[in-house]
Amino acid sequence: MITPVRRSLALAARRGSRLTLAAASRTARATRTTPQAARIASYTTTSRLDAFHTQLENAASSPFPSASKTAVQNPQTLTEKIVQRYAVGLAPGKKVRAGDYVTLQPGHLMTHDNSWPVAMKFMSVGASKIHDNRQVVMTLDHDVQNKSETNLKKYRQIEEFAKKQGVDFYPAGRGIGHQIMVEEGYAWPGTLAVASDSHSNMYGGVGCLGTPVVRTDAMSIWVTGRTWWQIPPIAKVTFTGILPPGVTGKDVIVALCGLFNNDDVLNHAIEFTGSEETMRSIPIDDRLAIANMTTEWGALSGLFPIDAMLQSWLRAKATTSAMLNPELGARGKFTHSKIDELISNPLTADPGATYAKSLYLNLSTLSPFVSGPNSVKVATPLKDLEARDIKINKAYLVSCTNSRASDIAAAAKVFRDAAKDGAVPKVADGVKFYLAAASQLEQAAAEESGDWQVLLQAGAEPLPSGCGPCIGLGKGLLEPGEVGISASNRNFKGRMGSTEAKAYLASPEVVAASALQGKIAGPGWYQKPEGVEKVIIGEGNGDHIQDKALSIEDALDKIIAQADGMIATAEKEMFGATGTDATAAAEEEALTEVLPGFPEKVEGEIVFCDADNINTDGIYPGKYTYQDNVSVDKMAEVCMENYDKAFGSIARAGDILVSGFNFGCGSSREQAATAILAKKIPLVVAGSFGNIFSRNSINNALMGVEVPRLVQRLRETFGSKDGEKVLTRRTGWKFVWDVRRSKVVVTEGEGGETWSQKVGELPPNVQEIIAKGGLEKWVKSQISEA
Repeated sequence: MITPVRRSLALAARRGSRLTLAAASRTARATRTTPQAARIASYTTTSRLDAFHTQLENAASSPFPSASKTAVQNPQTLTEKIVQRYAVGLAPGKKVRAGDYVTLQPGHLMTHDNSWPVAMKFMSVGASKIHDNRQVVMTLDHDVQNKSETNLKKYRQIEEFAKKQGVDFYPAGRGIGHQIMVEEGYAWPGTLAVASDSHSNMYGGVGCLGTPVVRTDAMSIWVTGRTWWQIPPIAKVTFTGILPPGVTGKDVIVALCGLFNNDDVLNHAIEFTGSEETMRSIPIDDRLAIANMTTEWGALSGLFPIDAMLQSWLRAKATTSAMLNPELGARGKFTHSKIDELISNPLTADPGATYAKSLYLNLSTLSPFVSGPNSVKVATPLKDLEARDIKINKAYLVSCTNSRASDIAAAAKVFRDAAKDGAVPKVADGVKFYLAAASQLEQAAAEESGDWQVLLQAGAEPLPSGCGPCIGLGKGLLEPGEVGISASNRNFKGRMGSTEAKAYLASPEVVAASALQGKIAGPGWYQKPEGVEKVIIGEGNGDHIQDKALSIEDALDKIIAQADGMIATAEKEMFGATGTDATAAAEEEALTEVLPGFPEKVEGEIVFCDADNINTDGIYPGKYTYQDNVSVDKMAEVCMENYDKAFGSIARAGDILVSGFNFGCGSSREQAATAILAKKIPLVVAGSFGNIFSRNSINNALMGVEVPRLVQRLRETFGSKDGEKVLTRRTGWKFVWDVRRSKVVVTEGEGGETWSQKVGELPPNVQEIIAKGGLEKWVKSQISEA
């Protein structure tokens, strides 16, 4: 049991507190900004770069000289600065930049239920001792309700392996791995931590650069302490105004996912920023929720600044640790001396740092939002859904996103406010309300406050601390035809149960109010600021004058570029081909080295899955993810079944699978790639890929290439007729990928048009990994050659 001193010193400070901040914000003056006329959104693709080559080059200096005498040469973003600290093997004086391939030595790596599959890979390459056991953390959190002998045996194997290797281990029921990483101080501000799970982004809520890796990467880190990473393009998201009463961090990220829903930040690293007043309105627990769900927004990280709000949270943790565990002294994970050091060497983005894009959201104009059904790209103001009288069957206050003590307190307040004569009201008839804390520590804090007991009295059914329903495992899954509302992070079709169910996402208080009323509803806490009529978002920083200046600069750049183009065209017409033209022609004919044993061409008939955002749950169902004995034949059988049950009978060995944009978004499961290989499909083509799927593909020897034009042509040719869309179809089109020439050739059916276009190069070092059969076999070959 957590003592009252923890309650008074830690819990309130940790919350920030949502309820006290809401009260304070009633008197705060909200900042209002002018909406921009339009927001431009488009799909973009990035060609693969030569892996690791940038480690041997000097970074180019900024083309925009600063007027300040103290300007930083080659300014870096906060993300780049943290990567700089953890990149190894850089050339002297090299400053890392977005787009660089680097070798990373992360501060910490967390693996969870997938620790045993990682251990199997580890042992299969001939390794016996983890390179740095202080770097590794193991938690059991995903399938904790599964008491089968098979699962319990796996859990014992993981615990025994962890003990043998001397790594920090947290057993089933202790908490969700990401929450443990934060509350135990592994995710420390200004550091870099990774995990073999897609929601590693959550560490950004405490100023730690968190990004996901996959099982094979985890094995590589266990063996060598290192893995590879390409620094993503970096997007800056500026918050203005302050959160109104009744609006939470969950509403912020649900709105961002739904309002900027054209892959605006796909495969980007995000840095959140804002004025001190603005950032003080976002408590740490809310920051963790926002950072956590930047995964669903399509980003690879979601980094908050190391600011006064975070420092207060850290101080509360350090004070609590010193009072409850004085024997730890300087060995404690949270100490005031450690915080003093952090503050004395502040890590911030340099003025003039380059961002791939800038977006803004005026928090003062935000109201409670709900995501879904079955898509985070659909976000609707709560008041609009309340008017539709949408009945629910199940409600969930679970997951690492929103089941900390402050979230449980908000849910309990909903029932307390509705109490009559001191009696806690019950959950609506016909509704099941499931409750699981993010960790034992968070549950203990909620029990101490009485919040946990209030929800149990209302009829909530407690579950052990773990992922459970969020990942589609254990008790309480959605049945066909049911409607559920959850405070978790992902509502993909079939994610939380049946593919024929509907899942919505919302804040803990909206989930609780919905459970109480039996329909999607809110607690009535929202206080609309005067004059607010719509959510104000846009491109830029939210500063109208500054954004206008930047727009003028962009316009001038475009005019200059157009003028340069006109001059070049005139010179060509008057004087013939120039040296520049000759260089371009030479580049057009430049050939990529193809390693022995790697195919120069990959070809086959196109089978088209016409959808964007096909996620890893759609490719490989979550219910099989933590079954380690699934055969190759079974993997082939269930491949794509959550997307289209007919896929298995339509697709054939040797086909080229083509899909839309953001293919493979979602979780980090490697089986999304290996299931496609099990189906004997050698190549996936898409308008764009989720980064973690691309990483899994390379690591498991599945080839992939981005060709947006092909997706467009297929949709123009085979578009839905009479409103009916064919999910999977054989096209009769032939696709050829010429690896040596970095070119694809498409023949649009018998006697149809043939066209070609250049694509990103597949460099020899990536070929080598694929040719070896994946990163695991590559590492094994390196060990054997050593």
